[in-house]
Amino acid sequence: MPTHACCLSPDLVRKEVEYLKVDFNWRMKEVLVSSMLSAYYVAFVPVWFVKSTQYVDKRWSCELFLLVSVSTSVILMRHLLPARYCDLLHKAASHLGCWHKVDPSLCSNVLQHIWTEDCTWPQGVLVKHNKNVYKAMGYYNVAVPSDVSHYRFYEFNSFFFFNKPLRILNILILLEGAMIFYQLYSLICSEKWHQTISLALILFSNYFAFFRLLRDRIVLGKAYSYTSILRFS
Repeated sequence: MPTHACCLSPDLVRKEVEYLKVDFNWRMKEVLVSSMLSAYYVAFVPVWFVKSTQYVDKRWSCELFLLVSVSTSVILMRHLLPARYCDLLHKAASHLGCWHKVDPSLCSNVLQHIWTEDCTWPQGVLVKHNKNVYKAMGYYNVAVPSDVSHYRFYEFNSFFFFNKPLRILNILILLEGAMIFYQLYSLICSEKWHQTISLALILFSNYFAFFRLLRDRIVLGKAYSYTSILRFS
C-alpha cells in the first residue's frame, strides 16, 4: 500500500502523482487480467479436453465465463482498491490541483501570471502556459496546465472517489447483489448436477464477498457521516 507524504512541494507532489498513476493502472490491469485468466481456465480450457464424440454445452461455458470473470473482478477490486487507497488518491489529487482552459478574449482585463513549476497557485488565479490561458480550479494547484493526465487524475479522484466517498462500494455491492440473484435464479432452474455444483461454489464465494462489502459499507458510511457532522458543526 503506497503512503501519502502530505508535502506541498510542487515537484514532490507531481512525482507522487506520477507514481500513483502507474500504481493505479497496474491495479486495474491486475483486476482485468486475473479475472479473465480465471474465467478462461475455468470455462474454456476444460472444453479442449472433451472428445469430439461428446456434447459440449457452449451456452453454459459462456455463462460460466461471465459469472467467474465478474465475481473475480469484484473480489479483486475490493482487495486492491480499499477505502484507504481511495482516500490516498484523493489527497494526492487535492494537492495536485487542476486547470481549466479559458478563452483569452473573456479575461483580457484580468491579471494573468506566467505559470512556473516551482509555485503553488491558489484557486481562481489565471496563468499563461504555452500561449493559452488557464484558470486554477483546486485549492492548491501545482499541476502542469497542458498535461491532460494531471487533469484526468484530479477530476477522477476528486469527484468520483471523494465527492461520493462510498460510490465505489455502492457499485460493487449492487453488482455483487445482482450476481447473487442471477445465480440463485440459475440454481433454481438448473437440472444438471455439474451446473448445480458450479453455481453453488461460485455462489458461496459471492456470499462471502457480499458480506465483506456490506460490512465495509456500513462501517464507512457511519464514519463518513460522523465526519460530515463534525465538519459542518
